[in-house]
Amino acid sequence: MANGTSFTITEGERSEQDVRAELVGRATALQPLLRKHAAAGEKDRVLPVEVVDAMAESGVFRLLTPKRYGGSQTNLRTLTEVSEVLGEGDGSAAWVGMIIAVTNWLACLFPDKAQEEVFGADPDARTTGVAAPTGVGERVAGGWRVSGKWSYSSGAPFATWAAVGALLKDESGAISDQALALIPASDLTFEDTWHTVGMKATASGTLVGRDVFVPEHRVLSVPAAAEGVYPRSARDETLYDSAFGPMLVLCLAGPLLGLGSAALTAVREAAATKPLSFTVYDSQADSVGIQMQVAEAALKLESARLLVYRAVDEVDEAAAGEPLGLAARSHIRARAGFAVQQVIEAVSVLLNAHGASAFTDDNALQRIWRDVNVAARHAGLVPGVGLEVYGKSLLGVSERVSLML
Repeated sequence: MANGTSFTITEGERSEQDVRAELVGRATALQPLLRKHAAAGEKDRVLPVEVVDAMAESGVFRLLTPKRYGGSQTNLRTLTEVSEVLGEGDGSAAWVGMIIAVTNWLACLFPDKAQEEVFGADPDARTTGVAAPTGVGERVAGGWRVSGKWSYSSGAPFATWAAVGALLKDESGAISDQALALIPASDLTFEDTWHTVGMKATASGTLVGRDVFVPEHRVLSVPAAAEGVYPRSARDETLYDSAFGPMLVLCLAGPLLGLGSAALTAVREAAATKPLSFTVYDSQADSVGIQMQVAEAALKLESARLLVYRAVDEVDEAAAGEPLGLAARSHIRARAGFAVQQVIEAVSVLLNAHGASAFTDDNALQRIWRDVNVAARHAGLVPGVGLEVYGKSLLGVSERVSLML
């Protein structure tokens, strides 16, 4: 922690639900601060230090860090609920908190020696990541020499480590594996390339590495991980038995659910006093047309939440029981993409109802609209891919088109 404040929860006999309630409560308490700084973060294209420090002090970054390193070691359900309530305050803050928390989880799939280097040396370690294999690793004695550029690396300015994708080449130059390389942030440079219409404060720029030595224990095979084969030591830590693809896809939905909820709240509150122009209604709330649009949006958001949280619970339950098969993982991928499309549609309906004033610079609705439309286009949430893999599963087509399942 920047100020030395401790936030570790003393578990004792406390239930998982009690721990979750406390962490969600802490995140909810951050909402006024997030709203206060949202415009400034967007203007500067990076989260204010006050916001990052407050999330750290509330335990957001340690949600999925092992208890043996002072983390909360919760589960995907807690991460999703926390990032949802953060998203109600500010989409960029929720996204950065979620990315660092889940990439810390990812770091715990590596061998114990790597975990010790990350968290043993610094219990407050923050890992960012880019799974796309836009780097190349060449075999050298004791490990790999990795070079590449990795976009988009959310929260990179605040990260101490990065897990980045690379294609590994054997001694003959042939590609032998697709992997994630765990690299200290100090070994990489950051390029400010994130110039977008939404999620601006995530500072999701580009990490660059040139001939970085990565020892063998800090390299994770993605095809193996996609099938649940992790090189970490077996421990009574079911969180780290969670399915690779579903974990890294479903985590993206929480901030979007929060953004949708924030839009619904804003439109409902305004409708009580906002007139419906060119009609007899002094209050939008009195219009049947507005009532129907708000109801439609609310149901779309409810549908999205039901889809997401059922899938989230399936991932958590499987971590403690039978692993998820390919068919179940394909179904989860499809539901994630479909759910966020419901959020996009709901926010569009809400802005139609609210009217043109939603797009003024001082109205948070326009930022929510932009943030939703950018975040929902993350590669892990592309609805076409989700529908394809699920359709193949339903029809018995064995072709594998994505490792992120």
